[in-house]
Formats: sequence, structure tokens, C-alpha cells
Amino acid sequence: HADHAALTRQEAHARKRRGLTLSMPLDGTVRLTGTLGIEDAAIVHAALHPLCQPDPKDNRTPTQQRADALTDICRLALRTTELPTDGGEPPQLSVTVAYDPLTQTLGAGTTDTGQRLSPETTRRLACDTRILPIILGGQGQILNAGRRRRHATGAIRRALHIRDKGCTFPGCDRPPRWTDAHHLRHWADGGPTNLDNLALLCREHHRLIHDPTTGWHIQLGPDQRPDFIPPPAIDPTRQPQRNLYHQRQ
Repeated sequence: HADHAALTRQEAHARKRRGLTLSMPLDGTVRLTGTLGIEDAAIVHAALHPLCQPDPKDNRTPTQQRADALTDICRLALRTTELPTDGGEPPQLSVTVAYDPLTQTLGAGTTDTGQRLSPETTRRLACDTRILPIILGGQGQILNAGRRRRHATGAIRRALHIRDKGCTFPGCDRPPRWTDAHHLRHWADGGPTNLDNLALLCREHHRLIHDPTTGWHIQLGPDQRPDFIPPPAIDPTRQPQRNLYHQRQ
């Protein structure tokens, strides 16, 4: 009984000490520090563990895997309708983006907390999100706020789940709920939001496809399913590759 009482006191003390802090950004990074009780830490570990399995093809460090897993879990939570509203709206990330009507290209983005994002990251975030067009005046005043235009939601998203069954990158086993709907031809470049221009990608492979230095390219095969064209360094013949994992399930 003395041991039980000691454990109860220890848990109560740990609960008082719990906390989580996100530092101000420095050189593009934010330091996350925190303290959890044993019960809460066990819950966090159980959620992270399935996303941090060893994989010979994965060159991330264990700490990088855990960081990506935490972000993926938060992204999954934001896709649900279970979180409380924020100011009457579902929780969401807001990004202000510069748009050049002459070249029809997106510039750098700025989050609602004032942090800047590269054009490449902005384009990737815009793939599977809700867009609220806002026209700004010369001094940044809002001249007009348009209506949201939903991308890859509802029936289209469900159809993608049926067709792709998960991340379409070759060999990836991530299920649909962990994926974004990637525009093969970006919506900012006039790409439509339909099945012939979309493919499900997990965050890691979505980032890879949006990185022009990797050399990967997606196209739809004769059966309208996504094929991946590898860079010459991986396959000099650049033969199309396909994810066969989900089709076997």
C-alpha cells in the first residue's frame, strides 16, 4: 500500500509538471520541448510507433521519423471533424500567398503566425487544401474576400480512396487517411481537380514529388492509374513504376 501511495503521489507531481513549449523560429526551425507524465507519454509513444518502423529504404534518423510522425498525426487530426472549432471555423492552417497574374505562379507564403514559407512548400500545401482567395490593396488592406474552393474533397476524395487505396508511390504502405491529394498538374497552373489529375501521396512522398531536384515524375497509365517515372540515377531507362502493395490488399 505504501508503494501504491508513492505511485499516486508521483503521478500527481508529474501532472503538475507537464507542459509543452514551441520556441520562436530560428533559421527555419522551431524547438519543441516538453514534459509528460508516464501515462501521457505511453499514449504518445503508442501513436508514434507505427509510423516509425525500421525500413532499409528509409534514410531518416529515428528522431526525424518521430518528428515526421508527430506532424502526420496532427495532419490526420485536422482532416477529421472531431476537433473543437476555432473561432467558429474548423481548425486550419492559414497561409497568405503572393500570386503573379502575369506568370500565373505562386510566390513565397506567410503563415498566420507570421512565418515565411518557400514557394515550393506553399505549392505543396495548396495541393490538398481549401483555398480562400483574398484581394489585397497596396498597403495590405483586404479589398475583397472570395469564397472557399474545396479541393479533392467529398466524392472526389472518396473516389481517390477507392482507386488508389493509399499512397501511390512505389512500395509505400500508407493508407488513404495518411495521404494528401496531389495535383499532377498544379491547380495554380490550370490543373483541374478531377481523378485524371490527382494521386494520393503520403507527406514524405508528396514532399519528394514537389522537390524538382529528385527527378521523379508522375503520369497516368493507360488504365488511368498513377505511374511514377524514376530519375536516371535510379533507372537509366526511366521505366514507369507503380505501387502494387495496395492492389494486393
